[in-house]
Amino acid sequence: MEEHRRDGANLEEDVAFNYLTFFLDDDAEIARIGEEYGSGRMLSGEVKQKLVDVLVPIVLKHQAARKACDEAKVKAFMTVRPLKF
Repeated sequence: MEEHRRDGANLEEDVAFNYLTFFLDDDAEIARIGEEYGSGRMLSGEVKQKLVDVLVPIVLKHQAARKACDEAKVKAFMTVRPLKF
């Protein structure tokens, strides 16, 4: 932790931070986290927790949508039909 506080994080290589840049919609928040984490004022555990806070609602929404999908919906979606131009 001492080393991280002194040197900060390598934002280009940090997996959790890079996932946040993809999934977090708030550019200002990403910039703030990047500044704090890159300078060593924020620890990796805090970044990982932020990522969990962002990903859990996405995963829950996906699970609910997948649960609502049945064979009839899949068949209707995959049915070949003519394109209308």
